[in-house]
Amino acid sequence: MARDSESGLPIEPVYGPDDLEGWDPGEKLGDPGSYPFTRGVHTSMYTGRLWTMRQYAGFGTAAESNARYKQLIAHGTTGLSVAFDLPTQMGHDSDAPIAHGEVGKVGVAVDSIEDMRTLLDGIPLDQVSTSMTINAPAALLLLLYQLVGEEQGVPADRLTGTVQNDVLKEYIARGTYIFPPKPSLRLAADLFGYCRTEIPQWNTISISGYHMAEAGATPVQEIAFTLADGIEYVRTALAAGLHVDDFAPRLSFFFVARTTILEEVAKFRAARRIWARVMRDEFGARNPKSLALRFHTQTAGVQLTAQQPEVNLVRVAVQGLAAVLGGTQSLHTNSFDEALALPTAKSARLALRTQQVLAYETDVAATVDPFAGSYVVESMTDDIEAAALELMRKVEDLGGAVSAIERGFQKGEIERSAYRIAQETDGGERVVVGVNRFTLDEEEPYEPLRVDPEIEARQAERLAELRAGRDRAAVDAALGGLREAASGTGNVLYPMKEALRARATVGEVCDALREVWGTYVPSEVF
Repeated sequence: MARDSESGLPIEPVYGPDDLEGWDPGEKLGDPGSYPFTRGVHTSMYTGRLWTMRQYAGFGTAAESNARYKQLIAHGTTGLSVAFDLPTQMGHDSDAPIAHGEVGKVGVAVDSIEDMRTLLDGIPLDQVSTSMTINAPAALLLLLYQLVGEEQGVPADRLTGTVQNDVLKEYIARGTYIFPPKPSLRLAADLFGYCRTEIPQWNTISISGYHMAEAGATPVQEIAFTLADGIEYVRTALAAGLHVDDFAPRLSFFFVARTTILEEVAKFRAARRIWARVMRDEFGARNPKSLALRFHTQTAGVQLTAQQPEVNLVRVAVQGLAAVLGGTQSLHTNSFDEALALPTAKSARLALRTQQVLAYETDVAATVDPFAGSYVVESMTDDIEAAALELMRKVEDLGGAVSAIERGFQKGEIERSAYRIAQETDGGERVVVGVNRFTLDEEEPYEPLRVDPEIEARQAERLAELRAGRDRAAVDAALGGLREAASGTGNVLYPMKEALRARATVGEVCDALREVWGTYVPSEVF
């Protein structure tokens, strides 16, 4: 019996050569590491080097998060992934009234260089690659990271990692925006230009579909809207005077991996193919690294359940397998208890062990692109590509990603998809094990990790000490220079760095930009 995919595309009971009639494998596939990169961005893929195993972590104070990072490194994590709390993500200090009740809750509180110094204490920044999930104030956190690297004696050209810096998806799905889209795009482009000169090995953006998927986007919507955002960032950088091959090799992407393995593998293959053609044909990129879509994957948090949470271990293993079969460059596997609370140290270790089992106990890393030539995967890849391109054309017809965002198009499409999924789940048509089928009369007790409620007070004390011990005149002068740059056309990261070096706080720097650029107020849904 036929069924539909997550994107609403038909999945046939049987596939064969007739489903690929007229199919040109040279144009569709190519070799691994070669245009159009359907089969992966590296020639040898995992046979030469495994994916980077990251574990997204951060909670409470910088000292607590630092201890968790050291535990993860000791257990075999090969890259850090920093989660920041909501006040930090929104550019507010921990003692701001609006931050009350949220300090250290969903990530680590970073208010100043003092916190960043503590967060990275004892971690050699020339040996560890770090991903930071931060968007509207991404430039600030990257500069704080660079300043701590300087204190460690690490040259900026030795720093490696990624800053998410994808504010467009915040307007679409996540909501942690600060400034309106145009100055936000300018800030992103300034970061591109700054890193090209100052931090050349840093990935300047992680263009994210993950959060759209968490909000309810289908796989087709996820890659279509993400790639449309990517096109907008490229256009912004070109308009700022950068050459495409000077910045495009440092662009990266961030996708979800769901439990639907076949469609997820096809989604990743289709995304690589679309991006390669866009970069070559629309933007004239010539460097093969500009054409290769590199991406990080996180397993699907939205599919985790609070009911029978241990079942999430199985879900995460399946999702991680989908990411690996799809050719991800790095992977975060969620902890089984994340639907209940922040992960405990044990559950975070189990999540990492899941990746290690995939890498070392299965044979999926023994050959490049295991699903190449599969009738079903190749057919589904074509279907997803065609559907995604059609949706991308609708975004273009509205004037591009920013214009479509301002009209609420992407948000509306995703919300309709989320509503459909909720209806199917409530009606039992979509089976969720432990939720609407195979349930228990009584759940087993679970003791979650709890954030110390005194964190907010301690952060406020640290801020008071910082402000009392710094040169206020130097801070005011540096913030004045930042406002002047924001009012003009120069790169704002240079005066921003000096303000942070003078020990201005994250909230003070963001407030200076708010004074010049204003804040964003969303429109009604399209």
